[in-house]
Amino acid sequence: MRQSLLVRGIRSVGMVGVVVTPLMAQADFVDDSRLKVDMRNFYLHRNFTNSDAVDPKVGSWSQGFDLQFTSGYTDTPIQMGVDVNAQYAIRLDSTGNDGTLPYNPATDETPSNYGRAGATLKMRYSKTELKVGDMRPELPIAWHDPSRQLDTIYQGAVVESKELDGLTLTGGRFWSVVTRESSNHENFYKYGSTSDLDSEALDFAGATYNLTKNFQVSYFYGVMHDIYQQHYVGFAHLADLGNGYGLRTDVRYFNNNEDGDALNGEVDNRALSTGLTLTKSGHKVSAVYQRMYGNSMFPTPNGYIPQFYLLNWANQPFMRPQERSWSLGYGYDFAQVGVPGLTFAARYIKGSQIELGGARDGSENERDLAIKYVLQDGPLKGLGIEWKNYLVQQHQFGSDFNENRLYVTYTWNVF
Repeated sequence: MRQSLLVRGIRSVGMVGVVVTPLMAQADFVDDSRLKVDMRNFYLHRNFTNSDAVDPKVGSWSQGFDLQFTSGYTDTPIQMGVDVNAQYAIRLDSTGNDGTLPYNPATDETPSNYGRAGATLKMRYSKTELKVGDMRPELPIAWHDPSRQLDTIYQGAVVESKELDGLTLTGGRFWSVVTRESSNHENFYKYGSTSDLDSEALDFAGATYNLTKNFQVSYFYGVMHDIYQQHYVGFAHLADLGNGYGLRTDVRYFNNNEDGDALNGEVDNRALSTGLTLTKSGHKVSAVYQRMYGNSMFPTPNGYIPQFYLLNWANQPFMRPQERSWSLGYGYDFAQVGVPGLTFAARYIKGSQIELGGARDGSENERDLAIKYVLQDGPLKGLGIEWKNYLVQQHQFGSDFNENRLYVTYTWNVF
């Protein structure tokens, strides 16, 4: 069931009014509050090089605003606070559907503007915190998507506890989500299906434990009721190799199966994602091997919400049935040579043995380039400019394309 921006706004204002009025007398609540506005001017242009479409080019240009108010906590036995968010984007230009703005296929049009707003009530006791309302999770079972214009927003209730040193326990329920190209919250469904095959909620629980200061293990379980269930196990290790060299090792494993009534059919997927990252001064070199097992694509929620715990997730997801993919990446921070704020990154990913109609002859590859500069001082300190280029080639499915993205970003810290 979709909820309009107006209805959500009324509910949010009501929540804020109920909570804020008695709290304003609390000094910690006010003094520790922060308000910022993230501004993003975003341009995307994708050119399909082997497409039969009448117009092989899609893209958009838009200006976005992301207001985030984060309160402090009251000085009470059960500390309380409230966060408020509002996002708004103006379309400056668009051609076709590039997945950035809301799109009406019947009219081949995008709206001139769109937005959303909400609030989050938070309560804290000792080292345990409960949040109810809007969130941008970064969990193995749910992740937001800041890659385009407006960010993904989940709505639900999440509790996080750090009562024991080194151990973080997390659990909760998300009951709706608004994706990057929408104004409306909607129930959960599996990407690739239709929104009428939806679930009542996405429930989850997990634990992350630091065995040592350099070795971390994680386990999470999530269930999108009557669609799929997901187990996740992860290991991360940081090693000091001496002489300024550092090595990070990641091993991540997902086991995905259908749940309950299996509204979207069978889900048969296991995913192993492993990576090494070597650092030295401003240099960063990475190598990843990733393997999909089973007969299904890796399940993700709703309108292509990404799963960044898969280390080869890029412009393309590299998560198709039986796909084996490897990647090599390089990054450099020019602060090491006296140019702070300037960074560069490049990556090449190759996927093969994709199962298509019983035959494993599908393949794909992607080359990514990114360069970013953020002003370090002066009246426009914090102004960022970033250019990304993607070259994607696919065999036996999809279309090849070249894509350019340009971001101009600035954060206004109001207080």
